[in-house]
Amino acid sequence: MRILIVGNGGREHALLWKLRRDAPGALFFATRPNGGMAPHCGSVPIEPTDIEALSGWAASQRIDLTVVGPEAPLAAGIVDRFQAKGLPVFGPTRQAARIEASKAYAKDLMRGAGVPTAEYRTFRDRDAARSWVRERGAPIVIKASGLAAGKGAMVCPTVEEAEAALDSMLGDLTFGEAGREVVVEEFMQGEELSLFALTDGARALLLLPSQDHKRVGEGDTGPNTGGMGAYAPVGIATSAVLEEARTRIFAPTLKALSDDGAPFRGLLYAGLMLTSGGLRVVEFNCRFGDPETQAVLPLMESSLLELLGAVAEGGSLAGRSARWKQGAAVSTVVASAGYPGSYEKGKEIRFEPGLESADVTVFHAGTRVENGRLVTSGGRVLAVTGTGATFQDAGERSRAGAAGVSFEGAFHRRDIGWRERERRGGT
Repeated sequence: MRILIVGNGGREHALLWKLRRDAPGALFFATRPNGGMAPHCGSVPIEPTDIEALSGWAASQRIDLTVVGPEAPLAAGIVDRFQAKGLPVFGPTRQAARIEASKAYAKDLMRGAGVPTAEYRTFRDRDAARSWVRERGAPIVIKASGLAAGKGAMVCPTVEEAEAALDSMLGDLTFGEAGREVVVEEFMQGEELSLFALTDGARALLLLPSQDHKRVGEGDTGPNTGGMGAYAPVGIATSAVLEEARTRIFAPTLKALSDDGAPFRGLLYAGLMLTSGGLRVVEFNCRFGDPETQAVLPLMESSLLELLGAVAEGGSLAGRSARWKQGAAVSTVVASAGYPGSYEKGKEIRFEPGLESADVTVFHAGTRVENGRLVTSGGRVLAVTGTGATFQDAGERSRAGAAGVSFEGAFHRRDIGWRERERRGGT
């Protein structure tokens, strides 16, 4: 079997890691693989968003399955192009990917389907947006409607900060085209939960729930990032909560997308808020999350490849399920100094001897090999995942592993999963 992974970040490394275990005899390829992926797959020197070149390459190489990691090629229509050439590909079509590519579209879809979410308005005019902010008051959330690499949401404690955020997005175009339209929504109180669902257009097969840590600083302080770490499973995700997510969120959303002529086949990621009134949707993504994938997949005991293949081939998920290992996983991101702002690249990376083991895995994100040396090439450089029979064991292994990674300016949060630790009383 010949498998192509589109993308080269931490999420894609985790997908490669899992799929290689599911199919040890398969041949793997990836687009410009990072320093951790490169030894385990063939390199395809094509950008993930160069859809025409990638589809031509996949056809010429007789690729049996393509798995698309990032949102940008999905939003650009890579699945549509591969399908037009008769190539099995895992991911939603361009129309279905709008659920992430346009937050305004997603909010309108949820409103029409009765899916619980925050009250909101969408704006292109800065003065109108500022007026609604002053009417609503603070705290309030300002989001770029388009794709902004996970950094387009700003929680504003005051009206003045919200107005500054609007000036930045709609006036200065801080996020470029992604911020020409903004969603302004109420601030929701509660605890967040990340929930992945493999979908065949009608059914949702829920994967293990996880929790991401977006803020750069310990105690969830500082600006939002693409994610500083994640853990799974999550204590608040009881069977009743998961059933509520299945019936009140995933089922009506999939039906609404299908009714809109955009059936969603792929991985639908719901960012949820567990409020005093039940679950509400923070946002939807059209692909695996990063760094949640690095925490969820190491706990998956059954084959991911079989499920992805069934969806990519146009099959049904009816009667299918996923099995999970007992225990927990904690993934800690090691980042470059200055992240999520500007940062330098090309810093040599070193690991303590014996850092990786059966219980500790290093997933590369922003790395590359340069003149035989492993160096940094991004803001989020690595994610160190620890697994264990208990949450405490997993967390200790993850933190110790992250401390064993060194490069100039390296930093990481030491409190990933702090809410879960408090819930479990340190166990």
